[in-house]
Amino acid sequence: LLEIAEASAEQVDAAVRAADAAFAEWGQTTPKVRAECLLKLADVIEENGQVFAELESRNCGKPLHSAFNDEIPAIVDVFRFFAGAARCLNGLAAGEYLEGHTSMIRRDPLGGVASIAPWNYPLMMAAWKLAPALAAGNCVVLKPSEITPLTALKLAELAKDIFPAGVINVLFGRGKTVGDPLTGHPKVRMVSLTGSIATGEHIISHTASSIKRTHMELGGKAPVIVFDDADIEAVVEGVRTFGYYNAGQDCTAACRIYAQKGIYDTLVEKLGAAVATLKSGAPDDESTE
Repeated sequence: LLEIAEASAEQVDAAVRAADAAFAEWGQTTPKVRAECLLKLADVIEENGQVFAELESRNCGKPLHSAFNDEIPAIVDVFRFFAGAARCLNGLAAGEYLEGHTSMIRRDPLGGVASIAPWNYPLMMAAWKLAPALAAGNCVVLKPSEITPLTALKLAELAKDIFPAGVINVLFGRGKTVGDPLTGHPKVRMVSLTGSIATGEHIISHTASSIKRTHMELGGKAPVIVFDDADIEAVVEGVRTFGYYNAGQDCTAACRIYAQKGIYDTLVEKLGAAVATLKSGAPDDESTE
């Protein structure tokens, strides 16, 4: 499709320092201001929904209708949800710790957050990384997957007219050349990753010396347990849909099945027949699943 330049070490440093500098003001903004920015970003994503869906489809190969009808509305809702959450960040208070005193727990933003998003849902994962961090008053340096950078590029283009400079920064590149200097940067206060176990292990070991906070979502498994008294048609329909949606590249995909002996043969036969009807094809074909 195109080539996107990989960030240099100097650009990684500049992005982190920009986030750190912007935090001095952004971290002190009111929840109202942060919520308004998130709502504006949600609106422009919705207005550009067709563009985002086409970019996602071309970059990932996923069906265009799925990207537009399923993912874009959910992404918009992520930003709107956290716009509301920004105004509900309440601390706790307790009086039992010391007689005559009340202890209060504050919720303060950390500062610069390094967020690394995967390739299976590039824009959705970027939304999940950005929205909660921004709502809490943090600044973010986002690195999308090097193989699916297009929607992050468009998102950055739109966000720069809504958020103050340095609040959202987007870097493109590979893990070794961009991810390592980003997650290891001394001014990064937290690292959030959605990716593989191997990448998570690497980042945790890489950040241990600076005792950074880490948030790891390292894939998931969704075994389906089927008992003899199960509704076999419902099981087949559910596994066909949720085991193969997005080509099965989903942390909650129904990736394996444990079935009781009494239902095993029937389930294998019916599920095999159902899966055989899945239609592959061009991403812009409405019938492509």
